Amino acid sequence: MQPEVAFGKVLRSLRLERNMTQEALGFEADLQRHYISLLERGSSSPTLKSIFRLAAALQISPVQLISKVQSEMRKDGRRFPD
Repeated sequence: MQPEVAFGKVLRSLRLERNMTQEALGFEADLQRHYISLLERGSSSPTLKSIFRLAAALQISPVQLISKVQSEMRKDGRRFPD
């Protein structure tokens, strides 16, 4: 699984756990809803700034967010450096 796809799956899962729409997450993170959609579909890679904004909006640390992405990638059997 590509990192972008894993990031998108994790982002969508966290957003839904918090009962947020893409629009609400975009508002909280100061990002466009369309960009959130692209990220969730794995069509775009997040910038470092976006990772920090999304993590804050989802009330987790950026490290936790990336750790969840790594875990998602491991489910697919892909080894990624720790």
